[in-house]
Amino acid sequence: MDKNHYILGIETSCDETAASIVKNGTEIISSIVSSQIQQQKQFGGVVPEIASRLHVEQITLVIQEALNEAKLVPSDLEAVTVTEGPGLVGALLIGINAAKAFAFANQLPLIGVHHIAGHVYANQLIHEMEFPLLALIVSGGHTELVVMKSHGSFELIGETRDDAAGEAYDKVARVLGLPYPGGPQVDQLALASDESIDFPRAWLEKDSYDFSFSGLKSSVINYKHNIEQKGGKINHNHVAAGFQQSVIDVLTVKTVKAAKEYDVKQVIAAGGVAANQGLRKSLTTALEKEGIPFYVPPISLCTDNAAMIAAAGYEMWKSGVRSDLSMNGRPGMPLKSWNY
Repeated sequence: MDKNHYILGIETSCDETAASIVKNGTEIISSIVSSQIQQQKQFGGVVPEIASRLHVEQITLVIQEALNEAKLVPSDLEAVTVTEGPGLVGALLIGINAAKAFAFANQLPLIGVHHIAGHVYANQLIHEMEFPLLALIVSGGHTELVVMKSHGSFELIGETRDDAAGEAYDKVARVLGLPYPGGPQVDQLALASDESIDFPRAWLEKDSYDFSFSGLKSSVINYKHNIEQKGGKINHNHVAAGFQQSVIDVLTVKTVKAAKEYDVKQVIAAGGVAANQGLRKSLTTALEKEGIPFYVPPISLCTDNAAMIAAAGYEMWKSGVRSDLSMNGRPGMPLKSWNY
């Protein structure tokens, strides 16, 4: 008898329409992502109404393509998982309503998944998660340190007090006149630079694992204005390198300190900013020195995708977590444990 369990994942929290089928929570059978970057680039960022309309156009197509690529039919599935929040409420609702309809029509369990839990469980698709572990979550609107003692257990020990790292990257990219999405552009400039501007690091209180990047962003803006007011011209590479080094230093130092204090078996990185090459290199080097295993997903699994939603949803399904047809989009959904 086939012991494999197939989970359908659906993700529409922002500007990617995605569907995926994952086997036993660890193996991607299919992963379809329809990105809106080209459509949104002309606006310099994501326009929620446009995002929602494009999700409507693509959602049934990507679900069907995920099934076709996996060579499965709905009756082969154990459950339908979908991003419940956080995200753009209109975009969330497209995925949620598609998941509801699919689950109802095929008499399958429906499970709402937290978007950030999905990012964390992208790691389960590349390496077994060993507990206790420390997750550094760095995405567009989130910068958090979370200790996990078991599957579905999230203990928040540090978070951003203002701008998340991803938001700071986007704002600095905009100041430098870089095209959307700005984060990868800043990373490329920083890696190509032979010199960097010395910007401040916000360490906050001595024992705090919280983060603050608003002051750094303001320092970059002020530096640019001061140079230009004197008739000078800034070197974008040097500014990008200085900004990035400030962000990376704070993230790396606090992550290593927390990993040692909580005596974790591994550290994982999660979220879109985990695709940053400078950050990946810094964390790898620093944690290797401490003898602490470090894992980060490939770039394709750092950005939004549905395989991560299915991977997290599989663990929720195993734990008996279920949603019902009253599920709504939750743009401010908190990250809470489903195993206590």
